[in-house]
Amino acid sequence: MKKIFVAVLGVLFFTPCVFANNWGLGLKVGTGENDPKDLREVPAPYNSDSLDKDGSFYGVEAFYEWNLKDDKDFLGVKLGYDAFGENEYSSDTETFTPPATEESWDYDAKEETYAIPLTIYYKRDNGVKKLSYFAGAGVTFINSKRSFSETHEREVNDIDEIDEVLGSSSTSKEKIFPHLVAGAEYRFTELFALGLEAKYNFNAKVKKHGAVLSDRSGISGALTARFYF
Repeated sequence: MKKIFVAVLGVLFFTPCVFANNWGLGLKVGTGENDPKDLREVPAPYNSDSLDKDGSFYGVEAFYEWNLKDDKDFLGVKLGYDAFGENEYSSDTETFTPPATEESWDYDAKEETYAIPLTIYYKRDNGVKKLSYFAGAGVTFINSKRSFSETHEREVNDIDEIDEVLGSSSTSKEKIFPHLVAGAEYRFTELFALGLEAKYNFNAKVKKHGAVLSDRSGISGALTARFYF
């Protein structure tokens, strides 16, 4: 499946844009489903913790559109890169032993994810100063990386005696899953349009050795600025 995906990307990149009736670049920012609950799995008991979830993302895309009929009906293909906000988890324990010994244990984990969506869509282009509509389907390649570190510090009379890393590691995994998209854009000029896009990811949970590295399954929405050339 991954080899097929890479081959499709290669064909798309090397297809001359002169064969397309519309082509250009898009910039987008949005937010969507985000479930980092497995990030709370820690190797030792801690007194306090916090989970910082970030479901936002920003991205860039290249698109090509071919006229099917009367400059109204278009078949389009677009390839994008989406960078998701980081999910971060932290937990700590602090102790005090009289007369002046303080110790702390800190555990920090972070998830970083990016995606490369490829979409084929139908577009009803109603021209400048009007709304146009589109809908399509495709596949998304996603990569999720999770890293953690655990540290221990001890101070006696405000002087460091121990400052050590107890452990650290990182792991990553890729996956390909299907998606649906639908949306609309308003064409302000021949060169610029602003649109809204809804996307639904199917089974976008990335797992490795039973642990969920990330889960972006479900719906997302984005505001997209498209520049036509």
